[in-house]
Amino acid sequence: MIALLALLACGEPAPVPPPPVVDPGDTDPHVVLVAPYLQTVTPTSAWVCWETADGEETLVRFGPTEALGGIVAGTAAVGGHGVQHEAQLEGLLPDTSYWYSARTGATASTPVRFRTPPLASSSKPFQLVAVSDMQRDDAYPDKWAQVVEQGIIPYVTGYYAAELPEALGLLLVAGDLVDNGWNYEDWTGDFFSGAAPLARQVPLYPVLGNHEGGSPAFFQYFHLPENGTPGHEDQWWSTDYVNVRILGLDSNTGSNLPEQLEWFDRVLADTCTDDTIEFVLAELHHPYLSELWPNGETAFTGDIVARLEAFSTACGKPSIHFFGHTHGYSRGQSRDHAHVWVDVASAGGALDRWGSSGQAEYDNLTVSQDEYGFVVVEVEPGAFTVRRISMGTPEAPRDNEVTDEITVRVDAIAPGTPTAASPTAGATVDAAVTLQASPFTHPSGGAHGATHWQVSADCDTFADPVVDRWEQYENWFQGVDIRAGADLTRTDIEGLAPGAWCWRSRYRDRGLAWSEWSEAARFELE
Repeated sequence: MIALLALLACGEPAPVPPPPVVDPGDTDPHVVLVAPYLQTVTPTSAWVCWETADGEETLVRFGPTEALGGIVAGTAAVGGHGVQHEAQLEGLLPDTSYWYSARTGATASTPVRFRTPPLASSSKPFQLVAVSDMQRDDAYPDKWAQVVEQGIIPYVTGYYAAELPEALGLLLVAGDLVDNGWNYEDWTGDFFSGAAPLARQVPLYPVLGNHEGGSPAFFQYFHLPENGTPGHEDQWWSTDYVNVRILGLDSNTGSNLPEQLEWFDRVLADTCTDDTIEFVLAELHHPYLSELWPNGETAFTGDIVARLEAFSTACGKPSIHFFGHTHGYSRGQSRDHAHVWVDVASAGGALDRWGSSGQAEYDNLTVSQDEYGFVVVEVEPGAFTVRRISMGTPEAPRDNEVTDEITVRVDAIAPGTPTAASPTAGATVDAAVTLQASPFTHPSGGAHGATHWQVSADCDTFADPVVDRWEQYENWFQGVDIRAGADLTRTDIEGLAPGAWCWRSRYRDRGLAWSEWSEAARFELE
């Protein structure tokens, strides 16, 4: 158990607290089990939640200054371990700072500040952080607190704005918040105690992982948007932040229900025609593909990825899916769509190390690292940047180093279309085939990110190509870039039968924009 005032003194320097507010009818202080934290903050409202050992009074004083002024009553639910409180602040102004203090009886929290999101029409840039798998590892039990206090907070306040509410809009948590969802102390002593310096000023948006274990505690603690399928309102949900639609999903076995996919389809269809939304970010726990731990792969996530890919191509709105479960970082992209894949672990769970289990190398994943850390997403009108901030490993720590990043734009400028340099149309080849395309060019100076090669007997449609190869400029696997030094303008083809063939290529930049296909070049292999 932690005294509330001491807990709220962590992180950002606290203002001088006012005298405690004491209800004349309740002079006994109440022990705070979970300090106040923010949930579902919109441009005009916010939820404040906390937990005490006893006492059902639920009041939040709030206002635009530290003097507060307004007051709202909430509700309390008595559980087996304590009393969970929540209150909604309404009538707020968009993109505005507010102070609040939560009170139960004689116990009032030190006032702290948060900021409401801007309206979509503001086109204001913002940042979010995505993490997952901070469940306790007995070998490093304080790792989640370190990620918050030595990682996220100093990074965002040092890089974006000196004050946390201006530096960070929201925190996404892609599951496995605790080691055992049925163990009450895992919530109070591990997750919330570690998150407290951040969660009091920045709203948390978590989804269920497998370690929550179907415990009702997740839904008791979190007041998420209640707009999912009836009966599953806060099990899967959506919320908007400026020009981004964020979708929270439940990828656990038993929740892979047709109604979740039907709901997802409806939300994507609505998003396609919503001119205020430029990007979609989906978070769920399980990976579709995992290089560090393939045993954790889940087909349901593949269904989600396929839908996001189709949405991004049809609607011209790039997308990301964040996941965890594998305790390490991975980033990749879909070949034919402006869709990014990001494993945002580990924020505390024991790392899945290279060589610790059977592992796989996938074309879609180009950077995999067995390290602790978090992911920052910078969003601005027309573009987002995903940046991995690594804290390293126990034997090789890193001090919030940027180890990977990618920027994707809505109206990306495509690279120049390549041409066939060799073999050219009508050429005869009497040995092993090397395809050589023209040099990479880009109207805005973008860098070469990938090449797609095809060889087919059908020169018109390239149906059923015998070679359908996607080569990328990097591929970090087991700590080594196995694509280092590769020439993306040429590739060797082996095993091609004698006869007439056609080949073509297209170029991609590092922001996922593809050129048009080159004209087909027909050659004869003797």
